[in-house]
Amino acid sequence: MIRFLTAFFLMAGLAGVATAQSGYRIQPGDTLQIEVLEDPNLNRNVLVLPDGSISVPLVGTVRAGGRNVDSVAQTLTSELAGNFAVAPTVLVSVAALAPRDLRRQAEPNLMNVYIVGEVNQPGRKEVLPGTTLIQFLAEAGGLSRFAAEKRIQLRRVDPASNQETVYRFNYRTMGGADSISGTTVLAPGDVIVVPERRLFE
Repeated sequence: MIRFLTAFFLMAGLAGVATAQSGYRIQPGDTLQIEVLEDPNLNRNVLVLPDGSISVPLVGTVRAGGRNVDSVAQTLTSELAGNFAVAPTVLVSVAALAPRDLRRQAEPNLMNVYIVGEVNQPGRKEVLPGTTLIQFLAEAGGLSRFAAEKRIQLRRVDPASNQETVYRFNYRTMGGADSISGTTVLAPGDVIVVPERRLFE
């Protein structure tokens, strides 16, 4: 089981350390502390770059901006799993906040996107504008083993006409004649539906 460390961060102008809620959204300029219990050589503090990314050995570049520490820990656990006999225990906390003026400039405008069905973490997600369909599926923890990979739906309502359009996505081919691309950029209010696989599908 993945264990998460409660994030702690320093409040500007206050003495001491306050406990951060898991809902805190990481910002460019923050410093994250990453610990991998199974390999202390991977432990480090990393700066969140202006584009919201961090760089982690054995993983590469990971988007952290706009996400919470639990979400980043899950991504790192998944990406590092291939290097260990069993999934590692990754702990992520906010070691220091970005300077106050930088944080005001970097505050992201998040949008709500929803996902239901055969994914590991269904529900409402707050994501950055520009998030693609395949990135969003990763945010939802990936598909479950029961997912109908060829019949994923992107359901989008036109705010002007209130008409819903359903787009089909084939996860196996990442696009094609009867499928939108995995790089399709999501819009606020989009709903992703991942049906259950049929018996011989």
